[in-house]
Amino acid sequence: MEPPVGPDGPGNGPAGVPHAEAAVAVAGADERSAAEAARYVQRLLNEGHERAEGDRCPICYLFIGFIGTEQHSKINACCMKRVCDGCVLAARQRGIYGSCPFCRTPLPADDASTLAMIQKRVGKGDAAAINHLGEKYYFSSLGLTKDVPRAIELWTEAAELGSVDAQYNLGLAYYTGQGVREDEPRGIRHWQQAAMTGHVQSRHNLGVAEIHEGNCEFAVQHWMISAKMGCEDSLNSIKNRFMKGHATKAQYAEALRGYGDAVQEMKSPQREEAKRLGVQRQDD
Repeated sequence: MEPPVGPDGPGNGPAGVPHAEAAVAVAGADERSAAEAARYVQRLLNEGHERAEGDRCPICYLFIGFIGTEQHSKINACCMKRVCDGCVLAARQRGIYGSCPFCRTPLPADDASTLAMIQKRVGKGDAAAINHLGEKYYFSSLGLTKDVPRAIELWTEAAELGSVDAQYNLGLAYYTGQGVREDEPRGIRHWQQAAMTGHVQSRHNLGVAEIHEGNCEFAVQHWMISAKMGCEDSLNSIKNRFMKGHATKAQYAEALRGYGDAVQEMKSPQREEAKRLGVQRQDD
């Protein structure tokens, strides 16, 4: 699902707010005591600095390009593994066509076959498949009628089974009120859970939520984390805050270096070749 707002927000909260004073105001801290909120904020900012393991291609084990993952990879309904284009190309160069590059299952011929594969994985309690089926209901794809309550039900189940993508999807739905009653604190709590396990877009969105609350310092801290994991939107948000005097030159320079390192770590000769050749992939 796409992020609810742009890389920055309309707020102009002051930088340099002391942690102890600002902790109770941090987005999502609503009913917690000041001490509890401070501890939670420290945990939130200290955890999730490495991308979730599910962001790696299961074949080359490199992290998949973050922005628009569908542009760099394909999720396979047979095994629910997201394989990068470089490994898709490598499989074809070895003569593997019409089969999943990871598990070698023949690719589904149509939407009905794809849906059957997903539902089979759902029946086995696969959190990724349950989340994926929720997306299909939410966006009315694979021949399914749009059913937001069913999507929310599936995402809730997937989140309980450990899917960080489901946590993100729930956060997006509740924060924006897209198909459900708007509940920004609830959406933020889902993003917080995902961010602490390395979900990059959730971390970025927490920064946007903090800007909307006027908490610029916390927003920049969230974006520093996600920029270093390869989120270009977060890098641009820090640049925007730096130009407005709400982030330091040192912070922007650190974010820029970290972002550059993350992008380099997602590159490989095979991926570059796949990009040059324009690998064609069957849609999810």
